Amino acid sequence: MLINKAYKFRIYPSKEQKTLIDKTIGCSRFVFNHFLGQWNDTYKETGKGLTYNSCSAELTKLKTELVWLKEVDSTALQSSLKNLADSYSRFFKKQNNAPRFKSKKNRVQSYTTKETNGNIAVVGNKMKLPKLGLVRFAKSRELHGRVLNATVRRNPSGKYFVSILAELEVKPMEKSKLSIGIDLGITDFAIFSDGRKIDNNKFTAKMETKLKREQRKLSRRALNAKQNGINLLDAKNYQKQKQKVARLHERVMNQRDDFLNKLSTEIIKNHDLICIEN
Repeated sequence: MLINKAYKFRIYPSKEQKTLIDKTIGCSRFVFNHFLGQWNDTYKETGKGLTYNSCSAELTKLKTELVWLKEVDSTALQSSLKNLADSYSRFFKKQNNAPRFKSKKNRVQSYTTKETNGNIAVVGNKMKLPKLGLVRFAKSRELHGRVLNATVRRNPSGKYFVSILAELEVKPMEKSKLSIGIDLGITDFAIFSDGRKIDNNKFTAKMETKLKREQRKLSRRALNAKQNGINLLDAKNYQKQKQKVARLHERVMNQRDDFLNKLSTEIIKNHDLICIEN
């Protein structure tokens, strides 16, 4: 059975690679917003949108006018355009709302590039990515299957990650013929029908004091910048503290995700039928 599996790794790009990643994110956002504006205008005038092929041809012309678009991975720009076309396709089918303009103030910034001729691969202890070349990464596990695409992401904490989507063949799990009931609670995270209780891991409560202290510092620095007439984007002390708070929130999120993933995997592997009561 063929499935698509995602692998997530943290990457450690050099200063030059970080600059290129940031440029690629910015160019992908520009392409998305540029053609979204055209798409909206056409939709208002005709009641119909554009097509991916017409926008792709227009993108080629746009590169001759805006030479800085040639500095980044061309496949990432095409992927951004494809995402826009897919969003509008779902909108016309009434599957979601109309796509909105992307902002550089969004918490997570990313771009997606496709695999062609082995341009995405693991080489020793480094990850090979289009335009970036070899990037150091935390090789937490082996990469299996045929690579389809890669998404490079920059978090608010300043950390960089890459998510690899691969196609691989897996064997169906053997049936265990066991069933279990789960009651989600407040005092305990969950109570199983066999009497086992799962503690409520309040990760946020453990770091509550530290988070409050760092958030108060962030508020004070925002107030100081405002009193001095400094834009928050230009206030270095504020931006440093903002990144520090973001790292604390990211740590809490990672702890919670790790707990939930391990628990859900253990339940799925050992039971065929699962009943949940909220």
